[in-house]
Amino acid sequence: MASSFGQLFRITTWGESHGGGVGVIVDGCPPRLKLSEADIQPDLDRRRPGQSKIVTPRKESDTVQIMSGISMTGKTLGTPICLWVKNEDARSEAYSEMKDKFRPSHADYTYFAKYGIRAWQGGGRASARETVGRVAAGAIAKKILREKFGVEILAYVKQVQKIIGEVNPDAVKLSEIEANIVRCPDAAAAGRMIRLIEKIRNEGNTVGGIVEGVARGVPAGWGEPVFDKLEADLAKAMLSLPACKGFESGSGFGGILLTGREHNDAFRAKSGKVFTTTNRSGGIQGGISNGETIFFRTAFKPVATVMHEQATVTEQFKNTTLKGRGRHDPCVLPRAVPMVEAMTALVLVDHALRQKAQCG
Repeated sequence: MASSFGQLFRITTWGESHGGGVGVIVDGCPPRLKLSEADIQPDLDRRRPGQSKIVTPRKESDTVQIMSGISMTGKTLGTPICLWVKNEDARSEAYSEMKDKFRPSHADYTYFAKYGIRAWQGGGRASARETVGRVAAGAIAKKILREKFGVEILAYVKQVQKIIGEVNPDAVKLSEIEANIVRCPDAAAAGRMIRLIEKIRNEGNTVGGIVEGVARGVPAGWGEPVFDKLEADLAKAMLSLPACKGFESGSGFGGILLTGREHNDAFRAKSGKVFTTTNRSGGIQGGISNGETIFFRTAFKPVATVMHEQATVTEQFKNTTLKGRGRHDPCVLPRAVPMVEAMTALVLVDHALRQKAQCG
């Protein structure tokens, strides 16, 4: 139920942070798509912990295994694809104090209030470890979009606290994003971001910011009117990610500073193709893609685990204090980049298949 996402291209993630492993079931993947672990592993490598000095030092290879849904010739069968990643470096003892205490601003208390039980080791399903399955499934979705529809999906760190990168969503390249450990294509801003994150980490604190997502090559016509608008599904996808607290597409909240005349994207036509002279709509109008670059921004809060004593309560609702322990990201943004790309791909591939099913 709550662990499934999508309609025609549907995923169900499973596993806990400190269990035997994590993974995903992908249902609805078109048949005859050439697929192997090598298509999925690069995105998991970009998401995995321990990849740089500004992320959690937890050491996980995040090696993916395809358990079902692939023929002996390496093509999808059209049947459910099961992807599994083993947990290799879980250290539950680091969370022993959290067994009876709720960590401030984590999901500990709310999970307990809902279920009356919780996986206190690392947060269970509320951990960012759950996103392994999303990123693995997203890699398949990206491959379909790229090969069948000519769609390219990218994401990058746009802002860390008050440091803002200057990036052109129509021209940014993957090589520019991957050129530094913070994944900001603006090299000058990236250097300042890295120094800030290191400073914050040394203080036992955390910091948040913004990841911008981009989809280029999306044809006009994807998306459903009213409840399944393209930006509505993108918003749900992004806000389902751990630590994501905000979403805006196109001009977003900044659009309120403009008048209607200033904000409107004028239409023109050339060689039988319709285009807009500006793109304040972010490639979506009326909930349906208009053929321009889709772009949006997602806000991620500072990671809730800080290495300072804070007030909290026990499972018996007694007042106490708790100091953060264990291995955690001082800033989630660099590892959130492949997560944002994955959720974008899952939304778009689902709408691509829905469009083809309804309109041919």
